[in-house]
This record gives sequence, C-alpha cells and structure tokens, in this order.
Amino acid sequence: MDDYQTCPKCKTTKYRNPAMVLMVNACGHALCESCVELLFAKGSGACPECKCPLRRNNFRVQLFEDPAVDKEVDIRKRILKEFNKRQEDFPTLREYNDYLEEVETIIFNLVFDIDPAGTNKMIDNYKKENKDITQKNRNRQSQEEMELEELLEAEKAQQSEKANLYVNAELEEKKQKHKAREKLIDELMFSDADAKSIVASHVQATAALAKEQPKAAAAQPSSGVVKSSKFSSGVQIGLRGQHTNSFLPIPKQEDLPLYRYTAPVFDYDGPPPPAIEKLGKLNYFANIRAANITERAGGYTEAMSCCRALQEALGGLFYSPQLTHKTAVLATNSSTQDTDDMETT
Repeated sequence: MDDYQTCPKCKTTKYRNPAMVLMVNACGHALCESCVELLFAKGSGACPECKCPLRRNNFRVQLFEDPAVDKEVDIRKRILKEFNKRQEDFPTLREYNDYLEEVETIIFNLVFDIDPAGTNKMIDNYKKENKDITQKNRNRQSQEEMELEELLEAEKAQQSEKANLYVNAELEEKKQKHKAREKLIDELMFSDADAKSIVASHVQATAALAKEQPKAAAAQPSSGVVKSSKFSSGVQIGLRGQHTNSFLPIPKQEDLPLYRYTAPVFDYDGPPPPAIEKLGKLNYFANIRAANITERAGGYTEAMSCCRALQEALGGLFYSPQLTHKTAVLATNSSTQDTDDMETT
C-alpha cells in the first residue's frame, strides 16, 4: 500500500520515487519533502488543499498511511499535554469521567474541524483556570519518567550481570572438566593402579564437583540493587538493598528418573475393535475417502477416522443396565453387611 501514496501537489508516488518522504502539516494534509521545501522557499506558505497558513516547523514525517491518523495523533499529544488531570484530582469518579469525555470531545472537534474557534477558546480558558494543577501534574509525570528510566537502567545492569555470571560459570565448568580429563589421562598413563578403579574414582570426583558448583554459585551474593520507587498509581517498583539470587544458574538434576510412556488402556464395554495397523489389510478403507496431500502433510490419515468409527460402533455393545444395577446393589449390600458386622463385633 505504501507504493500508492501520492503527493497531492506534484503527483509523485512511492512507486516512482521510493526515496520520497511524505510530511504532514497541522491541518492534516500531506506533502512530499521536496514540495515542502519549495513551499517555504519565500519564507511562508499555505496548504495547497485547504489554503490554511502554515509554518515550516509544523511539518513532520508521516508515520501512518492515512495522514488523518497522523493529524489525530499530533492533536491528541498536544491536548493531553495540557489536559493532564488525574482521577485523584476529582472528588468523584463521575466528575472524572465527565472530564475525560470533555477531553475527547475537544480532540474530536479539532480533528474534524468542528467549531475550531470555539474549541480553541475553550482550551485557552482551561489553561488559565488550571495553570497550577497542570504544572504540578507535569512535574509529577516527569518525576515518574525519571524513576522509570532509573528502573530500566537497573534492569539492564542486572541483565548484564546475569549474562556475565552465566559466561563465567560456563568457563569455570569447562576448565574443571578439562583439568579432570587431563588428570584422568595422566593417571591412566603413569599410575600402576587398576584402570577400572581409576575411572570409577574419576566418575565419583566429577559427580561431587557437579554437586558443589550449584552450592558455590548460590553462596555468591548479588550486587544488583534496585532503587525503590512508587508511582502515583500506587505501584511499587523494586526494593532498595534487597539482594536477589533469582538469576543464578539452575542446578542440574541428573538423578531424576527418565520419563517412560505408558500406553492408555481403554474399556470399550464391547468387543475390541481391530488394531489400526490391520485396517488396511482387512479392506476397511474401501468406503472411506482417502486423505488428500494437505491432510497427510498435517499427519492425518484415513486409518484414524476408520478406527474412530469402529470404536464408536463397537463400544457399549456389552453394556447392560440390569447387570450394572444388580452389581451396584450387591456392592451396596455387601458394604452394609460388613458395617453391621463391625458394629456387632
């Protein structure tokens, strides 16, 4: 879609000039960068479409395909910079919602050019009446942004420390393994002891070293300190002076038993259906649609649907409600008799 973006003045498109950069002015109409330079060659200019007087510093690079979206984003940023009240500045939630609705109405009027004179007058009156609270909220917002930047810097430092710790742990483990291997080779070459005993002692030493490494890593204190800060919303960020070992290497657990698959046992309450491997030999696929290439690529075969149909057809054929009821009654009577015997005893 970017290839069809066109400058309304020179009619140049992105397809013909891939290096073309569209710029949006305050009124929401777009011009290419070359036309903007020509427009302000004499120091001033007006929009070619709506004849609105413009200034060079009002133009910005178009980010979205529709210039109206860029216009709304710019207006929303400018309005919310002044209308920055928060919920705690209002006595009730209803008044805060009315305030938000009023802000959205102002943005809507400026975006679609509905009574711009009256809307700008409303904005000027708001600036005069709420100058102090606007400045206070700006300072509060800048303080929160600074705290957020400090938090991000602390997180980057922790990530860097974590990466260095991983690298150092891997290097140390490789060094220990290399030394142990060299020691084993030297003992096998120059020692008079039995080779099996030497290998067995080497295996024990390696296992003991593997168990000691996680303990040594956990004993190292962390130097990462996160500054404590709290936003106006009540969110607590970080804890000063609290060390964390959450980024230490996870100890290896080699003694856990391996997972073994156990085939499930199905009680069909009927005759057992043929195995899925025998369906083709018994010519069960004659009346079933064969799987196409796309279905086979996903792992589906006609044997699956045939086996499922046979399971549903044969399942429950031996089910008898009378026998089930009699079995339940006998089991209940037996448990009751056992209880009575125990009470008598």
